[in-house]
Amino acid sequence: MPPSRTLRLGYIDWMRGLACLLMFQTHCYDSWLGSEARKTKFFMWSQLGGTLPAPLFLFLAGISFALVTNKLRQRQISTSEIARTTIRRGAEILGLGLLFRLQEFLIAWGWAPWSDLFRVDILNTIGLSMILMGLLCWSVGTLTRSSPAIFFSGATLTALLISLLTPPLWTTWRPDWLPWPLESYINGVHNLNVPQAWLFPIFPWSAFAFAGLAIGFFLFSDAAKRLGAAVFALVAAGGVGFIYLSRWFDARPQVYAVYDYWHTSPNFFLLRLGLLLLILAAVYGWCRWGAGQWSFSPLVQLGQTSLLVYWVHIEFVYGRFSILTKRAQDIRTASGGLLAIFLSMLLLSVLRTTLKGRSAGAPLRLQRAVKTG
Repeated sequence: MPPSRTLRLGYIDWMRGLACLLMFQTHCYDSWLGSEARKTKFFMWSQLGGTLPAPLFLFLAGISFALVTNKLRQRQISTSEIARTTIRRGAEILGLGLLFRLQEFLIAWGWAPWSDLFRVDILNTIGLSMILMGLLCWSVGTLTRSSPAIFFSGATLTALLISLLTPPLWTTWRPDWLPWPLESYINGVHNLNVPQAWLFPIFPWSAFAFAGLAIGFFLFSDAAKRLGAAVFALVAAGGVGFIYLSRWFDARPQVYAVYDYWHTSPNFFLLRLGLLLLILAAVYGWCRWGAGQWSFSPLVQLGQTSLLVYWVHIEFVYGRFSILTKRAQDIRTASGGLLAIFLSMLLLSVLRTTLKGRSAGAPLRLQRAVKTG
């Protein structure tokens, strides 16, 4: 591929691979460390790093969605066909999320509660977010001139609306008249009658996907292309600005009856969005001027198969086939287990890419054989 195209895909994959690495360390230490190790600052920082993978995955899903949509529009494909394609892909991801929950329940048969089947996990939210992004792009594309600026504005406003509605939907405006499996997609209530911070409901998590969608439409616009690498300086400046805005708004009187900065507040969303933008700019710089894409990149490789490694590693960390005894390890042993998980998932990723390349190349080889035969 041309260098510009390789870089465009490479920094997105590298960032997604970074999310995989942060996810591995968070899950491994959370699953395996014993009670004494869990009291250390090491564990605290490990789990703090664990607050980034979910926003990263959703944010990158939005950027990738914008990339795909932009490519389809350049090929003069109709708005309705683009919507069908993207919504279908979102439905596939949602279906995989439900299938994943069923697999985990069956493997853990006998000790997993039946309510685990309806747990709203990150795959569910990514799938639903893609469906919602497809609906947004369809409505914007059919009702207005489908310029990148209009798509950017629609995605930005939707991210803002989701963030602003999150606090009341978790507290004073809870749709508790819904069956809990449905309400859980709104606020993560599950079957516990109180919204749970460890789940991934649409509010607030889908806001990260729509923020990524907005950033994606901005990055792939003609104006951004003319700016070249300088556009990422603007992205970094925006990230710093969002972080300061978060702190400034948090210090002001709040309009919400119940204000929870660390879980539902729009101010915390701004802080995390600012961090995502800074990471995006740094990763782009690392891939363009650093060693991000020198020869073989483990993080790019993991990023290309993030769904697969997410699916598989869970069972060997949290599941019945955990490679270490849970809640019984010291930091050194758990770190060795983390290295084993990282290397095995990297090997699995390479095998998947190799097999996919061979299967994709088979028809071409057959055509060549027929022509030369």
